[in-house]
Amino acid sequence: ESVEKHLFLLIGQLFSNFNNFLVIAFFIILGRNFMKFKSSLFVGAVALAATSLVAVSANADKLRWKMQSTWGSQVAINGEAAVYFSNKVKSISGGDVQLRFHEPNALVPSLEVWDAVKNGSVDAGYTTPGYHAGKIPAVSYFTAVPFGPGASEYHGWMEYGGGQQLKDRIYGEYGLKALNCLTHAPETSGWFRKKINNVEELKGMKMRFFGLGAMVMSKLGVSTQLLAGGDIYPALEKGVIDATEFSMPTHDLSYGFYQLAKFNYFPGWHQQTSIGELLMSTKGWGGLTKTQQAVINTACRDTMWWALVRSDAKQVPAMAELEKKGVTFVTWPDSEISKFKRAWDAVVEEKSASDPLFKEITASYNKFREDYSIWSSRAYLKAKKY
Repeated sequence: ESVEKHLFLLIGQLFSNFNNFLVIAFFIILGRNFMKFKSSLFVGAVALAATSLVAVSANADKLRWKMQSTWGSQVAINGEAAVYFSNKVKSISGGDVQLRFHEPNALVPSLEVWDAVKNGSVDAGYTTPGYHAGKIPAVSYFTAVPFGPGASEYHGWMEYGGGQQLKDRIYGEYGLKALNCLTHAPETSGWFRKKINNVEELKGMKMRFFGLGAMVMSKLGVSTQLLAGGDIYPALEKGVIDATEFSMPTHDLSYGFYQLAKFNYFPGWHQQTSIGELLMSTKGWGGLTKTQQAVINTACRDTMWWALVRSDAKQVPAMAELEKKGVTFVTWPDSEISKFKRAWDAVVEEKSASDPLFKEITASYNKFREDYSIWSSRAYLKAKKY
């Protein structure tokens, strides 16, 4: 009996998983009775159980999640980043953690990832907060802000100025958790079939527009629609929309907008920096081990840097290719940019008065930028030629 007791304690130490421990205890209790008949069979049973439970324990440390991307694998930067992230997770973990990439609409419609992750039909979504604006308009602040900062200042607000805490709180109320998992350089401000000479000519147009920028365009009399990337070309081709914005030259080249619209406008006043996310349920994230969480978080941070640098560097050849295809690049005059800015200021005032959450996020964002200007106004060269 003393030997059996020591054996029981030893196996308990070897198998820290409580469920495994209970199963082994069951075999030992069963074995004590059975030893009266076949002691050798008991030993064999315990050995077999221990071997099986080691395998079960090892498999329990492996993670296999389905991750749907909002951007297709063929889409430059964003789609590439989703694949890069999936591969990086697998590489870092030695294959123990895998978030398998699925193309847009493969599991659920692209703009329904929020609900799909929330109800558990999809484990994770590689997406961006602005695509959830139909549910919570203010969360677009966590993707891009009109006339907003560069990447370092934007992430500075998120990580050190209260932005991430606000996002965690808002998402948490819906049972969701998101890690920032993509950052890219400035976008362009739109594709048009004909040349636009001033902001007033936009009034009455039907245009695909995204996030907080869409609020500005609506203020200027544009009828805006939020469409997923893959839905834009058909809508433009069929005349459902007259013009579109999506992203930067690399992305837009992937979608072929140049075939239908030849005038591409700059700068992207509405998205000087953009942030994407890995969306998960709080239950799913909380159920991961600390190691699994660290692997995913590390892969996200690596992907953000990879995408940011790539998104800047790859625009030059993309623009050259678009010029060969007959695209004309047009830069808005300062007088027209000022009109967009005034419209944005009006949107902020109106939305802050009607939406407490919008007001709260705006206050946090503005406070950080105001404080940050003490540094940025002195540290960085102004945008001029030297």
